[in-house]
Amino acid sequence: MLTGKQRSYLKSIANGLNPIFQLGKNGITKNFVKELNDALEAREIVKVNVLDNSFLDPKEAANEVCKKADAEYVQSIGNKFVIYKESEENKKIELPK
Repeated sequence: MLTGKQRSYLKSIANGLNPIFQLGKNGITKNFVKELNDALEAREIVKVNVLDNSFLDPKEAANEVCKKADAEYVQSIGNKFVIYKESEENKKIELPK
């Protein structure tokens, strides 16, 4: 579970990121979760764009993705959301205590 200070730190990192995934009409599939886990292992923080044709609320989609990927929800703004998962092998982000 992230603290407020850690979440704020991750939000500041996510501000400069571009979305690397798009969630469309197919919704949250096993393949999407697998690709997302691979990206989280490499980057630790990922921004996802929820397309208009997906019919999913970005916050609800983020919470469902977090459950399936065992990740932490950081924030949701508009049709984008950010999630974080500590990497086991490529630790890059040092969270504040």
